[in-house]
Parts: sequence; C-alpha cells; structure tokens
Amino acid sequence: MRVGTAPSAAYDDLPYTRGGAVDRADVGALVQSAVDGDAAAWKALVEGLSPLVWSVVRAHRLSDADAHEVYQTVWFRFAQHLGRIREPDKAGSWLASTARHESLKVLKSLRRLTPTDDPQLLDRVSEDRTPEESLLDSEEAAAQSERVRRLWQEFEELGDRCRQLLRVLMSTPPPSYQEVSAALGIAVGSIGPLRQRCLRRLRARLDARGAL
Repeated sequence: MRVGTAPSAAYDDLPYTRGGAVDRADVGALVQSAVDGDAAAWKALVEGLSPLVWSVVRAHRLSDADAHEVYQTVWFRFAQHLGRIREPDKAGSWLASTARHESLKVLKSLRRLTPTDDPQLLDRVSEDRTPEESLLDSEEAAAQSERVRRLWQEFEELGDRCRQLLRVLMSTPPPSYQEVSAALGIAVGSIGPLRQRCLRRLRARLDARGAL
C-alpha cells in the first residue's frame, strides 16, 4: 500500500493543506474498505486526514526536514496497523496521537544529540510559511501586512500550550475535540475553556500594542 510522497515544500500539496471530500462520519467505512485493498478509500483517508496530521506535526515546531519525516512515519504506522485499529471510526484520533508521539520522539532525540543553551536553536522554527500561517494570510490580511506581522509576532509570544492548541484547531477541515485531545494530551472538557483563554490572551496582547 502506497503511503505517499512528501511534497517539495511543507504546504504546497493537497494532502498537507486541505482535506479532500471525505466526511468524518465515513472514516470508519473508508478504513474498512482500505483494509480490503480499496486504493480509492486509502487515497480518501490520506487526503481527508493529512491536514490533521500535518497540523499536529507543525504544532511541535519541528524543522522542515524532521516534520516531513514524522509525517511519513505516521502514515507508514497507520498502514501497518490498518487492520488492527479497534475503532476505525476514530482513525483521526489514532493518527493525531501517533503524530504527537512521533513528534515528541524526534524532539527528545534532538535534545539528546544537540545539547545547547541557545534559545534560537532550541526553538526550531521552519523558515518556510506553515499551512496555518497561509490560512490567516487571506486577501484582506495581505492588504494589511503590518497587522498580520504583528498578529504572528504576538502569537509566537504565547505559551507553548496555546500555540500548539491554536495551530491544531486551525487545520482544515477542523478536527474534532477527540482528535485534538489525542494530538495534544488535553482532556476533551478542557479544550474549549483553554481555547477561549488563549484567544483572550492573544487579543489582550494585540490590544495592548494597538494592533487591532
């Protein structure tokens, strides 16, 4: 079964940036069909759930090369376990949890192999624009580049938890709270309140700097 080839950039191909026509309610049936060798079902799963996987990977602020590797690993693991997933309709949660696990494994390896006290090296941010940044960079925002720049500047000043949560929630199609929980290890009942606190914090920072 073909897992797929990573595009040349982190967000220039359909599976990375926006979902296909798959309905989350049909995920279980697609998994079953993929187990039976249905290539179209597998393609629908990859196109429909890749934005979720990619948002989780990017939320962990890996380098571009590491992010691509984790993305591919997640889908390879999914293909390996396809016939053994206990709740096929929750395949999105399985993928999100695996993406989180693989991302944390890479981060742990990087800390072990590259000891440093330089915050610029510890906070590995890709030079390329992410899918989430492109999402915010609408036509209206493009006409207000300074406002967009300030928005992302203040966004980067939020705590890690807020940045991760908001990045995952911005994936398209929007993930379910169960998938967000699996991706970030946050209790489902805490996601909504935390999201509101993070947005209020971001708005307060923008207000304080006259960026709204």
